[in-house]
Amino acid sequence: MNVLVVGGAGYIGSHCVRQLLAAGNRPVVLDNLVFGHRGAIAAGVPLYTADLGDEAAVGEILKREEIEAVMHFAAFAYVGESVNDPLKYYFNNVVATLGLLRVMLKHGVKKFVFSSTCATYGVPTAMPIVETMPQAPINPYGQTKLDIESALKALAQAHGLSFAAFRYFNAAGAAEDGSIGEDHVPESHLIPLAIESAVGRRPALQVFGTDYPTPDGTCLRDYVHVDDLSRAHIAVFAKLEQPGTALFYNLGTGRPTSVLEVIRAVEKVTGLKVPYILAPRRAGDPPALYADSAKAVRELGWEIKFNQIEAIVETAWKWHRANPSGFADR
Repeated sequence: MNVLVVGGAGYIGSHCVRQLLAAGNRPVVLDNLVFGHRGAIAAGVPLYTADLGDEAAVGEILKREEIEAVMHFAAFAYVGESVNDPLKYYFNNVVATLGLLRVMLKHGVKKFVFSSTCATYGVPTAMPIVETMPQAPINPYGQTKLDIESALKALAQAHGLSFAAFRYFNAAGAAEDGSIGEDHVPESHLIPLAIESAVGRRPALQVFGTDYPTPDGTCLRDYVHVDDLSRAHIAVFAKLEQPGTALFYNLGTGRPTSVLEVIRAVEKVTGLKVPYILAPRRAGDPPALYADSAKAVRELGWEIKFNQIEAIVETAWKWHRANPSGFADR
């Protein structure tokens, strides 16, 4: 299919572009390059540098490239920033996304794959998290994702939109060949932060909270490789043929890993010490978040290739070692 990848120059989007190519599809990228990188886009893939909210530009792309499906990764995703500047998040993550959906329907494009988040669950009362658990976000970022999930259900019923919403846990790692990886400014993900502390590119890593009710007192999270995430997005295409299809899937390994275990994995893979300091808990950090992804495995035939934290860290280390300053266009 001809697939428009909105945010296709970003971390997850750029990996998904490569997986689309590998599966024989034709990706087209829309990215304003605020957080994305030209160097992350695979050679030969068309890039349009328009804003998501520019409905005229998006409509022209849909028509010119004969787009059949849209994947949407272009969200602001810093939880703390969403608390301090909620309007920024509502305008981009909700208003602009609704504009995208309006243009899609206008042009008869009715297959949509949405990048959602486990933040829609808020602070769950049980583990692992299954798709039927209550959704009660505790920050504007999670709320904006839930708002779009709600809108998608309404559009499926009213206009026959077929969609899949994937609720990610902690996306991590880099392409196996080391060609692309994480390059965020600011960086907020634990694995690249630990690597950068190990090589001396940033100060000692802060470990927030050591008194949680977990085996070593630090938070447990579910780290899922970015290529595994991407493959699930493509596996769902066959499910979107029926108009009005509404699908929701968790994407995680179901294997919780603590902050200290991640640090030890980085030390083992790199052969370097990760300097870290202990800090108080951060408000809003649940002790544990990990997925039950049995639904995606069962319905999509999704296979998790990277199910050990060391294997995920190895791919991240390959990228960071070869690209210590990130992409050249930064």
